[in-house]
Amino acid sequence: MTDAIKITPGVFPLARLSKSNTGHKFSHGHALVLSGGVGQGGAARLAARGALRIGAGVVTLGCPSAALLENAMALDAVMTRKVPDAAALCAMLADPRITALCLGPGLGLSDQKRDLIKSALASDRATVLDADALTLLSQNSDLFDLLHARCVLTPHAGEFARLFPDIAARLSADATTGPAYSKVDATRDAAAKAGCTVLFKGPDTVIAQPDGTACINHSADTPWLATAGSGDVLAGFITGLLARGFAPLEAAQTGAWLHTEAARSFGPGLIAEDLPEELPKVFRELGL
Repeated sequence: MTDAIKITPGVFPLARLSKSNTGHKFSHGHALVLSGGVGQGGAARLAARGALRIGAGVVTLGCPSAALLENAMALDAVMTRKVPDAAALCAMLADPRITALCLGPGLGLSDQKRDLIKSALASDRATVLDADALTLLSQNSDLFDLLHARCVLTPHAGEFARLFPDIAARLSADATTGPAYSKVDATRDAAAKAGCTVLFKGPDTVIAQPDGTACINHSADTPWLATAGSGDVLAGFITGLLARGFAPLEAAQTGAWLHTEAARSFGPGLIAEDLPEELPKVFRELGL
C-alpha cells in the first residue's frame, strides 16, 4: 500500500486557507475548546488561540464556572462560556453553528470529564481528541467505541501505547523477518481500529485514515518544537481547520505541516505561544 503514502506539501489544500471577501465570521466556522478547572486552563487556551489564528471565524473556550474569570482575563478575541458538565455541553451544542470541538488539553481525568467526552462524541461533531481525552479513551472502552469518522486522535508515543497496546507492542518488537513493521503500518492499523484519523506525533509524524491513506510530516529539523504546549497548539490548529470545513485527514496533515512551518519560521527560542503568532508570516510567504 505504499502508493497511498503522500509526503509532499502539494497534497495540502492550502488555497482553502484564504477567506472569502463576502463571508462573515460564522462562514468560517465556530470551534469550541473545553478546558479543565482552576489553574488548568493554559493548554486549552493555547489550543483556542491556535484555532483562532488558523482561521476559525469564532472560537469559544468552555470551562467550569470557577475557572471562567481566570480564562476570561487571559483571552480577548476567544469567547468564554460556562460548561460545567455534560448537560451544559449538550445545551451549548444545540447551536448548529458550532462546527468543531477540541477536548483533552488540560481537561482532567474525572468521571465528569469522561461524561463530557461521551456527550461530545455523541453529537457527531468534527472533534479533535488530545492529551487527557486520549487517556480517558484508553481507560473506557465505551468511549473508544463512540469514535466516528469525523474524529482526529493526536497521540504522542506514550498515549499511542495506551490507546493501542497491541499495535505499539508490535511496533517496538525487534524485526526478525522482513518487511519490518513501520510507524506508517502502525498508524494505519490504529486508524482502522479506531475508525477515524490518527496523527501519531513525533519528528516523523504519521497521519492515517481508516482506508489506509497516510502521509508523513517531517519535523526533525525543528527540535525546538519539543516544548511544553506545542502539541496543544497543534490540536488547536487541526480544530480550527475542521471548523472551517476541512476533512479530518486534510485538517490533520495541513495543521501538522503549518505547525512545522511556523516553527521553522520562528527558529530557536520558540515557545508554544509563538506558534500561532508566527502563522500570519507563514501565510504571507505562501501568498495567501
